[in-house]
Amino acid sequence: MKTILDFRQKNTDDWFFPFLINLREDFNTTSSVREPLLLQISEKDLDKLLTALEVKFVTLAQCVVSSGYALSISGEHAPGIHYNLMGMGRLCIGDNPPIEVVPHTLIIVPSNAPFRIEVPDEQDPTALRLVTGKLPASLNNNVLRFVAGEGEPALTLFCGYFYASYGLSTDIFHDLTKPIVEQFGVEDKIDLVLATALKELASQEIGSGAMSAALLKQVIVVLLRRSLTSLQLWAERFSILGNPAISRAFSAMVANPGAGHTVSSLARVANLGRSAFMAQFTSLFGRPPISVLRDLRMRQAAQQIKAGTLSLKEIAAESGYKSLSSFLRAYRKVHGKDPGKNIR
Repeated sequence: MKTILDFRQKNTDDWFFPFLINLREDFNTTSSVREPLLLQISEKDLDKLLTALEVKFVTLAQCVVSSGYALSISGEHAPGIHYNLMGMGRLCIGDNPPIEVVPHTLIIVPSNAPFRIEVPDEQDPTALRLVTGKLPASLNNNVLRFVAGEGEPALTLFCGYFYASYGLSTDIFHDLTKPIVEQFGVEDKIDLVLATALKELASQEIGSGAMSAALLKQVIVVLLRRSLTSLQLWAERFSILGNPAISRAFSAMVANPGAGHTVSSLARVANLGRSAFMAQFTSLFGRPPISVLRDLRMRQAAQQIKAGTLSLKEIAAESGYKSLSSFLRAYRKVHGKDPGKNIR
């Protein structure tokens, strides 16, 4: 039997459209069987947090594995997202126990973690033909296809690498050490969203990258919603969403980074004493509030510089700095470069 390893970056219709068959077209319909969210913070604050979440994709791919094959892919400097579109198999990540995957299983893989997708043959479960999938040196804006085996695929996964953060260093998944596994259903329509993201990126049309990132953010938001009600221990990493006091303060920072926030004013928003606020905030974020605030301000500044509609002095003022020199010092400290040199 011939082993195939296929990389495609364009003209993906021949493998894309079969996955749209029988999928619901009404993406915005809320499933009647989905459990209601047990929100511990106000909907207003939650909306602020989810709206401000920035999701950037690195690459998107489709992984197809036939029975009796294993597809091995090295780790990347970004967390990976894997969603089973069709079939059954298992995903092996480092030294972790194999993860059984069925349709609509979603797995978040830690950064730099190599993984292997296996589909054992029922007649000989121990014999697997290994195929190595090599990621290209540059992953930006790529759509890839990895195929191990030939004939009817036994397992088809959507795979991608991404960043989800509130700033340059406030990344939700940066310290993830073990995979996150959640089981979704057809009513969640994640397969439709991911398939649309693949098609958008493959189209190479203007704005396709931004559209793909927006679609991928929808999936991350669904996962974050699940964390509010999940009994799994991984949900603890999103504990900010379940801490009403810190969420109120952080959502105020996110909504208006350039306001005159101080530890005392943020503690008042959280309705906590200054010491208690500092302790809880630092415990959740691993950094003090003013450090996180600076990160948010510099992200806003970078976006405004890229837009090119304001002067540096105006951007500095909107970022909460009284002088241009203090703004530039903060900008260099966060970005490592002067404004205008870091924008690609």
